[in-house]
Amino acid sequence: MKYLLLLAVAALALWWFKRRSAEPPSKPPPAPPKPAARPPSTEPLVMVACAHCGVHLPQSDATTDASGRPYCGEAHRAAGPR
Repeated sequence: MKYLLLLAVAALALWWFKRRSAEPPSKPPPAPPKPAARPPSTEPLVMVACAHCGVHLPQSDATTDASGRPYCGEAHRAAGPR
């Protein structure tokens, strides 16, 4: 029984020394930066209010009806103005 315990301790010590002496894993290259959704601009965005609920959103994100009224989404455009 004592030989089995000595063998286990020796195996553990051997594994520990091999692991410490092994080369550290190389670091993966850094990930490329994600592109911005919109290019940064110094000009302020034109904000409009939804004709149905009144929430403000950028004009570029708004949907409009035939008369040009802005809406925050397709559901509110279909519902029409208040």
